[in-house]
Amino acid sequence: MGGEGGDRSEVLRLKGAPVETINLEVEIDATDQLETGSSLAISQGIYPQLAALEMLIYPKSALVIANTALLALGTIEVAPPMAPLTLFIWGSKRVLPVRLTSFSITEEGFDVNLNPILAKVSLGLRVLSYNDLPLTHPGYHLFMAHQVIKETLATVGVSNSLGAVIGSNLRLPL
Repeated sequence: MGGEGGDRSEVLRLKGAPVETINLEVEIDATDQLETGSSLAISQGIYPQLAALEMLIYPKSALVIANTALLALGTIEVAPPMAPLTLFIWGSKRVLPVRLTSFSITEEGFDVNLNPILAKVSLGLRVLSYNDLPLTHPGYHLFMAHQVIKETLATVGVSNSLGAVIGSNLRLPL
């Protein structure tokens, strides 16, 4: 966004892409899979799907174990592990690199073995832009493609809106 205070010539300068957040709630339900006799749904419910979402915020256990052993031997300086590249895909026009910023699961239904079969998942996502990622990261290019698509859609939207405001019979001199 624009600068705050300071030199007047700087007030309208953009510092880069704005920080975008996406918040959504997803309902995961095993009813259809249970009706069709899915062996995975019968034995596990929706726990595998919930676990897959949770793994977006956990480092791999093998890495934790290896780092703990190396740390105990005094051989490494431990740096936080890199998260996997996570994409928010909401149709062909919105493919965004994101970081999970908030996550909660409310399990609402269970089978007789207490496997969850119905849950609501709340996700908070922060879109990662070219401000956040190095040029060599695949997410950098995904965000740039998203911005180009957004610019194209905005041009179409402005053109249609301008025609509605000024009328289609108005001719502008060239």
